[in-house]
Amino acid sequence: MRSAASAPPRRWPRWFPIALAALLIIADQALKAWAVNNLVYQAPPVPAIPLLLEWVLTFNTGAAWSMFSNSALPLAALRLLVGLGLLGYLWARPQVRWLTTVLGMIAAGAIGNAIDGLVRGQVTDMIDMPLLSLISNALHAGDFPIFNLADVYVVLGTLSLLLLSLREDRR
Repeated sequence: MRSAASAPPRRWPRWFPIALAALLIIADQALKAWAVNNLVYQAPPVPAIPLLLEWVLTFNTGAAWSMFSNSALPLAALRLLVGLGLLGYLWARPQVRWLTTVLGMIAAGAIGNAIDGLVRGQVTDMIDMPLLSLISNALHAGDFPIFNLADVYVVLGTLSLLLLSLREDRR
């Protein structure tokens, strides 16, 4: 009988990161399409959950916090390379489940924003969190940026990668 310590690491099937990324990209693109069709650019925020969530249609031709503005196409190409590179890596070298999941999330976020940059020449953002702006303003950092689901995937995936790698280092 094998002990838990000698058991091989559990891995998702090879197709899993591609399916995960596809589902996340579809959700991202669907929310962006909804925002473009139902929100008005430069209109006041539409409250959804008081202090937590408002809908505001904005566009970004750069990266986070509008860095590298007016660089939508080069950034889109870079994002696409990163996203496809991560998925290619996971296909060629299947990883443990947690790593596959977080790298799949990051790939989906990169590809989701790459699609916007390639198709529209700008990234569509619509999620505003007033509570985060209250915190960032209290820290004299200005309003928290308006973002989209692809951004959420990249940030949550990266934070998970960091936290889970710290946990793995302790073992």
